[in-house]
Amino acid sequence: MYSRMLNITKRDFLKVSGSVIGGIAAGTTVTAAERTDRFIVSTKGRADLSDLTVVHEMPGINYAVIRGDESAVKRSVKSYEADVQIELDSPDANAEAPTRDASDYEGQPGDFLQWDKDDLDVPEAHETTEGEGTRVAVIDSGVLETHPDLAGPLNLDLSRNFTDDGGDHNPVGGDDHGTHVAGIVAADNGGGVGVNGTAPKTDLVDCRVFSGPTASFGDILAAVVYSANIDADVANLSLGAYPIPRQAQGQFYGKVLNSAMTYANKEGTLLVIAAGNDSADLQHDKNFISLPNEGAQAVSVASTGPIGYGWDADGDGETSDLVAPPESPAFYTNYGTNAITIAAPGGDADLGAIGTGVPWFNDLVFNTVFSYVDTDGDDEPDTQVPGYGWKAGTSMAAPNVAGAAALVKSANPDYNANQVESALKKAAEVPDEYGKEFYGAGYLNILDAL
Repeated sequence: MYSRMLNITKRDFLKVSGSVIGGIAAGTTVTAAERTDRFIVSTKGRADLSDLTVVHEMPGINYAVIRGDESAVKRSVKSYEADVQIELDSPDANAEAPTRDASDYEGQPGDFLQWDKDDLDVPEAHETTEGEGTRVAVIDSGVLETHPDLAGPLNLDLSRNFTDDGGDHNPVGGDDHGTHVAGIVAADNGGGVGVNGTAPKTDLVDCRVFSGPTASFGDILAAVVYSANIDADVANLSLGAYPIPRQAQGQFYGKVLNSAMTYANKEGTLLVIAAGNDSADLQHDKNFISLPNEGAQAVSVASTGPIGYGWDADGDGETSDLVAPPESPAFYTNYGTNAITIAAPGGDADLGAIGTGVPWFNDLVFNTVFSYVDTDGDDEPDTQVPGYGWKAGTSMAAPNVAGAAALVKSANPDYNANQVESALKKAAEVPDEYGKEFYGAGYLNILDAL
């Protein structure tokens, strides 16, 4: 895979880089393109932005996102690169997974489908804390504020739209990826119908950076800085671009990203980031880098998942038999000894490896979603209806860690970002039958981290 990309050019970079939010990116078509109307600029030294339109000031770091002609940018600043707009075609596995309307439950809670919370002993952790006194930012495709399991945790005053589409923080023309991620962090069913997140009492802030299927790198940077400036204890980024050359403009993007990430860490915001879903060995990928999970101060999260969840192998009525346990590496996860910080449940979803007779989607992560329905009879979906559904990916593993970090911070309010990370890493253990390259410090252990 990598040998054909060693002589990569700037144009090629835009072809091979791209967003990998949402599920399994292997085999999907991912593209990226330079924006001709927006630029990321350094504000150090000779920089005069008076003739330019500032989109994001990013207070705290020496960079800004501006709109204008490149000729004007070149006259005004010394160092800049075009903002990059990223587009993703969603993977088939998540698209094929079913969803459930709340009415489908008929009075039954959905937490019995949440193998991830069960394996992480989240109910036991909630006897100590549910994340009270903490704040988690979700930098993603938007969180549906009308979802009954998210209305409580969601802070509408602080939630923001970082795109230029004119909408608010709610998803606009996009999918339910951010809503699912937010649910994994903080869904709160109030003890009734629905699902629970890892930290249901945290203060959840929605930072929408996707407009439909696209996002701009500059908007992501601005959301990271914003998260730090509103005193978020954790920011979850279930997004990324891979592979990016370490040279040429890749150096600029890496430098500005590291500046934003280092600032966030200094301000007390732990950055929890999906490691990516390319089945890639990030430790031995030559001259490429995966961003932002290989950026400074990142908690890079690999994904695990069961095969055969709900399978009764011996017919004794107990559905606890598994082909593979929840802590086994997911087939799609990126890995690499020094590239992974920790591993957590994200779902396996290997359609060809089950053969147990149970629904394949049981091995994905179940949480909050929404669907578009036609309510005015014009055959065009126009209304977002809250529901529940399954997704898989390091995108789902990261928010399990973000929620765990909120629990650790809640139980230890004097901890800074590095101390929260240290607690998670010290408690984690690498399963005996698997290699460290899939786990970094190990598999998430919330109870011991507390």
